[in-house]
Amino acid sequence: MASKENIDLLRVPRHVAIIMDGNGRWAKKKGNQRIFGHRYGVAAVKETIEAAAEIGIGYVTLYAFSTENWNRPKTEVDALMALLVSTLGNELDTLIKNNVRLMAIGDIDSLPGIVGRNLQQSIAKTSMNTGLVLVLALSYSGRWELTRSVKQIALDIANGVISPNDIDEKFISSRLQTSSIPDPELLIRTSGEYRVSNFLLWQIAYSEFYFTDTLWPDFRKEHLFDAVYDYQQRERRFGKTSEQIS
Repeated sequence: MASKENIDLLRVPRHVAIIMDGNGRWAKKKGNQRIFGHRYGVAAVKETIEAAAEIGIGYVTLYAFSTENWNRPKTEVDALMALLVSTLGNELDTLIKNNVRLMAIGDIDSLPGIVGRNLQQSIAKTSMNTGLVLVLALSYSGRWELTRSVKQIALDIANGVISPNDIDEKFISSRLQTSSIPDPELLIRTSGEYRVSNFLLWQIAYSEFYFTDTLWPDFRKEHLFDAVYDYQQRERRFGKTSEQIS
């Protein structure tokens, strides 16, 4: 397993996105309810953020709750929302102390009132921080984001604000919720699943993927270092040949 010393600090990915999968299976193995796994997953989040800050990663986006997750049993959804509120409250001082700025993407208006209020307060209280940016994807999906963007662009065309000729890849990126941050160079998914689950579909066009069998509650600093070390062994060509980039 890689350690911090194995990492080339001059070539760390600027932005790492993570699909935190396996909480439910972890809890089931322990003979507990799924929410038990979600609670223990908070420790993995803390270790991951600490590790990312240690090696100079600028942005970490966590897929915390998808639009599809609303279809889970109400008891689990309610418990997840309560966990989010308590975690934001418990960790806010730590975020401020460690100079972490909090952001959120997704359909925030669909969150319960107390969740949305606590989230916005935490975002506001960390807005002046200049260190690592922690992005929570809540009530988010890539298709939802793209649909929202297309509707906004169509409305602007209909109102004569823009012309279809104004639209290119850069323009579309500017209309996404991630417009103020770079696209992720590295996407990590835990628990042994090999899919992107409707996450950052536009933004991960040239991301490197890293899959691990580790269930999210067991994910620790060394696992992030492993992923970054693996990333650094790859050749990123962006459609070019090896000779062109050498």
